[in-house]
Amino acid sequence: MNVFTILVTISAICDINAFKTAIVPNEFIVHFRSKYFAPVRESYIKAKLLGSNITNWTIIPRANLAWQYPSDFDVLRIFAEDERSAKFIIERIKSHPSVKAVVPQRSVRRLLNYDPYSNYTNINRHSQGVLRNSNANNDRHRQVCSVLHANVLWKLGITGKGVKVAIFDTGLTKNHPHFRNVKERTNWTNEKSLDDKVSHGTFVAGVIASSRECLGFAPDADLYIFKVFTNSQVSYTSWFLDAFNYAIYRKINILNLSIGGPDFMDSPFVEKVLELSANNVIMISAAGNDGPLYGTLNNPGDQSDVIGVGGIQFDDKIAKFSSRGMTTWELPQGYGRLGLDIVTYGSQVEGSDVRKGCRRLSGTSVSSPVVAGVAALLISGAFKKLDLINPASLKQVLIEGAEKLPHYNMFEQGAGKLNLLKSMQLLLSYKPKISLIPSYLDFTSNYMWPYSSQSLYYGSSVVIANVTILNGISVTSHIVGNPKWIPDLDNHGQFLQISTQVSPIFWPWTGWMAVFIVVNKDGDNFEGVCKGSITLVVESFKESANETHLTEVELPLTIKVTQKPPRNKRILWDQYHSLRYPPRYIPRDDLKVKLDPLDWMADHIHTNFKDMYTHLRNVGYYIDVLREPFTCFNASDYGALLIVDPEKEFSDEEINTLKENVYNKGLNVVVFGDWYNTTVMKKIKFFDENTRQWWTPDTGGANVPALNDLLKPFGIAFGDFVGEGHFKLGDHSMYYASGAPLIKFPMNPGDILVGTKLNDQGLSIINSKTPKKEAKIDVPIFGMFQTKANSIESNEEIMSNAESNLVEIVPTDYVAIKNRVLLLRKKERSVNFAKINSYQTNNEGRIAVYGDSNCLDSTHLEKACYWLLITFLDFAINSHKSSLLQNLNRISEFHKSKRAPLPFRISNNNLILGSQNNICEKFDWLVATKREIVEERESSILEVVTKASEEYENVIKNLLDAEITKLTQNNDYFAGSQVPDSLTTPIIFMISLSLIVIILFLLFIRRNKKK
Repeated sequence: MNVFTILVTISAICDINAFKTAIVPNEFIVHFRSKYFAPVRESYIKAKLLGSNITNWTIIPRANLAWQYPSDFDVLRIFAEDERSAKFIIERIKSHPSVKAVVPQRSVRRLLNYDPYSNYTNINRHSQGVLRNSNANNDRHRQVCSVLHANVLWKLGITGKGVKVAIFDTGLTKNHPHFRNVKERTNWTNEKSLDDKVSHGTFVAGVIASSRECLGFAPDADLYIFKVFTNSQVSYTSWFLDAFNYAIYRKINILNLSIGGPDFMDSPFVEKVLELSANNVIMISAAGNDGPLYGTLNNPGDQSDVIGVGGIQFDDKIAKFSSRGMTTWELPQGYGRLGLDIVTYGSQVEGSDVRKGCRRLSGTSVSSPVVAGVAALLISGAFKKLDLINPASLKQVLIEGAEKLPHYNMFEQGAGKLNLLKSMQLLLSYKPKISLIPSYLDFTSNYMWPYSSQSLYYGSSVVIANVTILNGISVTSHIVGNPKWIPDLDNHGQFLQISTQVSPIFWPWTGWMAVFIVVNKDGDNFEGVCKGSITLVVESFKESANETHLTEVELPLTIKVTQKPPRNKRILWDQYHSLRYPPRYIPRDDLKVKLDPLDWMADHIHTNFKDMYTHLRNVGYYIDVLREPFTCFNASDYGALLIVDPEKEFSDEEINTLKENVYNKGLNVVVFGDWYNTTVMKKIKFFDENTRQWWTPDTGGANVPALNDLLKPFGIAFGDFVGEGHFKLGDHSMYYASGAPLIKFPMNPGDILVGTKLNDQGLSIINSKTPKKEAKIDVPIFGMFQTKANSIESNEEIMSNAESNLVEIVPTDYVAIKNRVLLLRKKERSVNFAKINSYQTNNEGRIAVYGDSNCLDSTHLEKACYWLLITFLDFAINSHKSSLLQNLNRISEFHKSKRAPLPFRISNNNLILGSQNNICEKFDWLVATKREIVEERESSILEVVTKASEEYENVIKNLLDAEITKLTQNNDYFAGSQVPDSLTTPIIFMISLSLIVIILFLLFIRRNKKK
């Protein structure tokens, strides 16, 4: 991962104040294909430069411990007077066969704004400024080690001894009283001090291995402290690469990385993480603090070879900040994997302060060291099995030991809540195996949302489920033959059709299998549950044993099937024309967002449009996801095509197909666009550090020129005015968050065109000195109309001819533009409206368009407009016109306004049609087979350590079982005897009140007797 994109997952009370990046002038990282000693690397560079008489360069020495080992990169400083000379030198170096890439050196500055009230001194266990419940039980639950029962393992002598744990963070103060086994502190920064003056690195180390006050999980673990951020929170790409290489040389067991970022496409970082995993370094990383939005998992936590950790509170609720959702690597053609592996406590957790005492922090950067500490305990408890412990096997025992949290789906909690003791039991009895994540597909279980949210039916689009394959046997393996589909005939499995795609090689330790599921023709009228299994055979190779091992793995399927819904209940969501991040520079849909201008999350109906999807399902619509061009679906099956915020171009074939589908097959279309203005786009350009060039966005919030091409046959077009502002539609409060107006719309009887007054947001960006109280502009923002083939064809022919001439003169001759617009309006009025009125609609569809998609997108949602979407769909599918929108209709008024010219595509647009090959999905459906037992070859691979350690394991297992039984009994007794707080207070109050009444009554009687 490029360090400049790293987002540090600091806690909710330790907020990110700013994150600034910059290139280091004239410094470049030369990335080699293999590791070489320094003289060899230098000779490769010299071979390409000295031969061309290029001497204005030098290799920057790196004064750290990794310098003495072979490395796969050098930092080069170029003394070039101009950019062209530097580019020539870079190209020369790239031409060497041993050089993989040359990229600029980058710096990052991370500024943290700590809450001063989050600190407290642990001497008297009193808080300073942090609101806490005085109940002692509340304090107990803030000690994360106690909640996870680490003391049970401590009693058995399991304390992390012998396990090497690397902590990549801000360092650790020398002779900190909490730590007794700091083996090495290394400094990868340009500072002289190894101490931590930020306190984040100290806190992380404390959660893992503190031996005093706020206890860590593995106090006897060997700590290797890697200071990769300065006290000013600055780091460089080269520092991380050197530190990663050194971690491999030191044979680190566990590496905690409480950082992450969205840039999963940055190959150097991803490849280095894979190399760490291949060398048996178990990396544990924070999932990210971008929740509760879906589709926000950070890298490297979302990699299959890394253990990605999310956060929960001490009441076992998912922390709001915890990132969630599927991975976005596979979009838009595929579907995301389960990238979040496990969740654990990460809210208000205690850890070591920078010099002494303790503090509380929150965030997935806190959850990550909790799992790292647990991992150290697990490994030390099964140390005789060390040869069997690897990134896959440890992930297996953590996942299988996890407890599923009720009311949360798998994309929110992964396998569930971390359970230290159960995972310890599993590891003690562990034998190398291959497993799947998820281990089954059950579309009847709410845990498997969104699969459980909508039943399959005959004719629905193909459902994709991506499964991760974990191989705890060997670092490299592959599938033998093809997977097999075994339908359960007793449970209607014959109604399913299955296809699969599998990664050709599983490395390191992991692979993937994509499962494609549809209901076949025989299941047309079936309603119920269908079951079956997919089996695959994996061949593992163990170098140390020089032999292979065959393993059969099974994936059970339980699929909910219903009868085909009517056409008016079916919606097709266009996913195909959305881009995944980060293909190039795609800006935010909402220009008001300044902190993170890149749209890196990717659009999907189950990520940032999840709330919209849920709303549609709740009102009874069935939604299919289109992952292929418009030429590939049957329009007669769907009531409406929903196009929201598209970025890709539409091919001519797609435009013609949509026109045919609307006019002749009654397909209805609902479009939500977004802003597009080439001047604004040029204004928000940025300097790309890889290419050393200024990058201008390829599109705006949406690709409006492409949308206009698509809608041209219907006489509709969006403009390039960027509007923003609050307004009302009846009783509905609305917000236009950076949208486009309609500049062209048909004028048929009964059509609706609605507008409002908006701020000129584009002008305020282009000219920062624009007065804030600039007058708002009245523009049309949405329209609804019934297509009529005859009228539109004649109208469109006139308009297209006028506009084709208009486009040629737009850049310079504004008088001519005005004249062309007037001519265009004159010709529009000459259309034979008598012909329009006499035309009877039969098969034509209806179209509704709106200029802003932010009201559907949960990313920066200010005012949701789901009601408007439902209103559009009701009009499009059922021809029902809302009385509210009819009353707001201003179509005649807006058609008297001057027509603005169409927006142009920005020059050097990289969203070319070359990638749009209009190829439809094709699947090789598996032939149904009967179950066959695969005979496993006799192998010693699975018995490398198990025999030698069997006696030790049995002793530890028996002791552990006894402790867990005792703990369970105590918990049951405590739960049965303890009155909940919610009941205790009223009961005590009633008893006290009764006693007071009795005493008063006795005093009253005594007083009367005296009288």
